[in-house]
This record gives sequence, structure tokens and C-alpha cells, in this order.
Amino acid sequence: MPKKYIVRLSDSERETCIEVINRLDCKSQKVKRAYILLKTDCDGPGWTDAKIAEAYHCRTTTVKGIRERLLEYGFTQTLNGKSRQNPPCPSLLDGQQEAKLIATRLGKPPKGFANWSLRLLAEQVVALGITDCISHETCRTVLKKTA
Repeated sequence: MPKKYIVRLSDSERETCIEVINRLDCKSQKVKRAYILLKTDCDGPGWTDAKIAEAYHCRTTTVKGIRERLLEYGFTQTLNGKSRQNPPCPSLLDGQQEAKLIATRLGKPPKGFANWSLRLLAEQVVALGITDCISHETCRTVLKKTA
């Protein structure tokens, strides 16, 4: 059965793949994709899917998927991978709530405390009615973004 998606890389795309492989300072998935793209190139070695899968310890469906992605979405997205549209967890606080949390942190701590702890800050944010409930870890991530 003939291949449905035939890969023909341009010279610049081939050079980009070789550069990614030689640097090895990016994600291992990106390096593996670069290897696979080079080996599936019809103008290059033109290895079979089974041979590529065996050489790079992946499945033949992975090789087919990379070939398909190259022709449907382009070289850049195939090599780098698809970025997420939305974060895995939505933000619990909006911009105004974050600003109030930071302002609370910059104010003086309650009587009897020398400094703000994250748990104390989370309790104070709930007590002030900024949000219904909040974790100390959420406070940490908000404060870490500003630092």
C-alpha cells in the first residue's frame, strides 16, 4: 500500500533538523521528531516506518503521525509540537483579586506576627472577603509571578 503522506523537506528544514540534533539542548521529543523527519525525507534516506520506529524506539503510528502533521500543520509546528490553547488548570483569581492579595502581603502583618506566612496570608484573604477560599499554594504562585 503506497504511503499517503510523502515527506519532502527543503534544504532549510533539513538544516534546522540537523541543528536541533547537534545542539541537543532542547526537549528530547523535539530531537526525536527531528531524527524522524530526516529519515522520512524522500530526498534523503527514505527509511521505512518500521525501520525508523525500530531505530528510534517508537511506534510506527508515531512516525505516521509525524508525517501527517508535517503535511497538515507545517514544519514548525511538527518539530516544536503543538502548544496548549488553554492552561491545564484555570486561574482561581482574577487580576483584581491578585492585586488585592499582593497589597495585603505588602501591608503590615496582623498583631502578634512579625512577618506574613503563606497560610496566614491565605486566611487573611478569606477573612477580608477577597475570595471564598484559597490555598496557601495559590498565594505562593501569585506572589512568585510578581517576584
